[in-house]
Amino acid sequence: MKRITAAFAGLTVGIALLAPLPVRAADPIETAGVVTGVTAGNTIAVPAKALSVSVGFIAGALSFILTGGNADLTRQIWSDVTEGPWYISPALARRAVGERPELEKRTAGMVEATPAVETQPAPADAPSAR
Repeated sequence: MKRITAAFAGLTVGIALLAPLPVRAADPIETAGVVTGVTAGNTIAVPAKALSVSVGFIAGALSFILTGGNADLTRQIWSDVTEGPWYISPALARRAVGERPELEKRTAGMVEATPAVETQPAPADAPSAR
């Protein structure tokens, strides 16, 4: 019974870590794409980060032993492997993709862009929203 409970708890934590974060997008297709991409990315990134941290902790401990107690080296290894990001968020994915002009939408005479892209006025020959 304890194994089933532990397995269920592990499964619950795993699902919670891989669940997509709330995202905001005007277009339902864009929202679905962001959710799918973030979830697929986290399926690989979260276990890879966990493995990286585990190996880093072991490497840091071994470096402490092999260097005769060099705490600075061990601390540096541990700080390198434990810094984020721990998961892929929609904002992180948007920063990684960068500026994508084909994703911009024209609304009310202004170009509506993702937060990573500055808003620019529409061309003078564009119809006004009055």
